[in-house]
Amino acid sequence: MTSAYPKSIENGHGETLTFVGREVVDGEERVLLRGEVQPGKGPPMHAHLKQTESLTVIDGEMGYQILGEEPKSLQPGETVTFAPGQPHRFWNAGQRMLVCEGHVSPPDNVEYFLAKIYTSMKAKNASDGRPDDYDAAFLLGRFRDEYAMPEIPAFVRKIIFPVLRQVGRLTGKHRRFEDAPAPVAR
Repeated sequence: MTSAYPKSIENGHGETLTFVGREVVDGEERVLLRGEVQPGKGPPMHAHLKQTESLTVIDGEMGYQILGEEPKSLQPGETVTFAPGQPHRFWNAGQRMLVCEGHVSPPDNVEYFLAKIYTSMKAKNASDGRPDDYDAAFLLGRFRDEYAMPEIPAFVRKIIFPVLRQVGRLTGKHRRFEDAPAPVAR
């Protein structure tokens, strides 16, 4: 998904992400990001299976954790880079707004995926900060080779999500994703 920049998305749960633009570095395209995260907020454990994500703290304190490792923190000017397939999470570990900038490379479907997840979270407006169950089932199914949420139990991913996707097709919920790009194959 390519769009006019900058483009901001907000999830209704303390996170705003702005897609700033795109650039090519050493022959690889990347989408540039700027994030603002309220204290105590941040995305759950996730993995970009085919992308590198790099974040630099501009203001505030970022906590982060790679699956299986102890949590760490970053201060302004410090950077963390997550390799493709590396499950990770990050959050605002301070008392004021966390501002970070970075990139995801290659961009692939990250703009579409995150925009739809954020829109679903905001529309659901539940205190748990999760997207609608059907939306999660659709997006994590369609883009299963690109994004993963390791904290979702295997039973839910393999049994419940396919049932939800089928029910969504029968009830017409799938129509909200008619503009979904094709999954990336590499």
